[in-house]
Amino acid sequence: MKKPLEGIKMLDLTHMLSGPYGAMIIADLGADTVKVEPPKTGEGTRRLLEKDPNNSIDGMGAYFFTLNRNKRSVTLDLKSEEGLSQFYELVKVADVVMNNFSAGVTKKLKIDYETLSKVNPRIITCTVTGFGETGPACKRPAFDQIAQALGGGMSITGNNPEDVIRAGIPIGDLGGGMFAVMGILAAINARHTTGRGQHVDISMLDCQLSMMNYMATMHSMSGDIPGPLGNSHFVHVPYNTFKTKTDMIVIACVGDQFWPPLLDLLDDEELRDSRFEFAPSRLKEKAYIEERINNVLINERAGYWLEKLEDSRIPCARVNNVSQAMSDPQIIARNMVVDLKHPLKGSAQVPGNPIKLSETNEDSYSPPPLLGAHNDEVLKEWLNKD
Repeated sequence: MKKPLEGIKMLDLTHMLSGPYGAMIIADLGADTVKVEPPKTGEGTRRLLEKDPNNSIDGMGAYFFTLNRNKRSVTLDLKSEEGLSQFYELVKVADVVMNNFSAGVTKKLKIDYETLSKVNPRIITCTVTGFGETGPACKRPAFDQIAQALGGGMSITGNNPEDVIRAGIPIGDLGGGMFAVMGILAAINARHTTGRGQHVDISMLDCQLSMMNYMATMHSMSGDIPGPLGNSHFVHVPYNTFKTKTDMIVIACVGDQFWPPLLDLLDDEELRDSRFEFAPSRLKEKAYIEERINNVLINERAGYWLEKLEDSRIPCARVNNVSQAMSDPQIIARNMVVDLKHPLKGSAQVPGNPIKLSETNEDSYSPPPLLGAHNDEVLKEWLNKD
């Protein structure tokens, strides 16, 4: 066994981002992942960016290209008796069925856990929705930004309460996919004990509140409602972005141990004032301290300061753009940028698998599938049908 989930069979009914991202991680980890798509049209993201020459290869846009590696495609019309019957045959030998349909859709299509567990008692189903499948808001439509807004994250992102912004990364969607992976793996493990599958109900809103973590607890303890702090911190100073002659950099002095070496590096006598020795006092003078630091840093290039800061073991980083991030030596060393081939021609570099295991850690990436390309292959392998 070279990948940890080899031997697991998953039927992937997902679309757009949250579901496909979770299914991609499961596929990267070795599960035999079959993407079940409507005939003729296929999954919706096949159309996204397909006509954009800068963001597609041979009519396959960046969304579908990235999210559907290591998957095979089978076309089934789940609204027809024949298609549904064939889907049930696949469910009999599958381990997982994953989707991100709106609440109630799986029941309408007769592919909900209650129905599928009668076909295969060991089946694990997972649905990712905006609000979960219970509660008063479960029927509401949702996309990434809706989850970010309702979950509280947007209220603490930005520079002031009148100008809040969403996270640049679609963390509402991606968070749903990540927690779906955790839920599916937990259900697979539980099945070893119970002998039965179960349903995994993932709410993107739930995931956002979970990621508020200690900030939500601080509110419940103090009653205070936090607001946006830009790139600074509500305890640590200096902890922010700073301008240099070239790029923006981050300095993150958590605690007091980094303050003395930073003073030696900056060589600003005004900052050596004893009243700045400890974090609570620095917090009171945050704006003044950050202004003094910026006045020094702006005189040299980012590379100069980063080398000095790293030599002094002060946590720091350049604020990378996407190109800089994908060419970072640490990223490259950990195989986090991989070359993914198109099924017919060409290739593109995409993010790799961030889960690194010491034993079953093979990295391999098959091309995203053409629509229905594996109909015969999967039926033969899974169902022994010629």
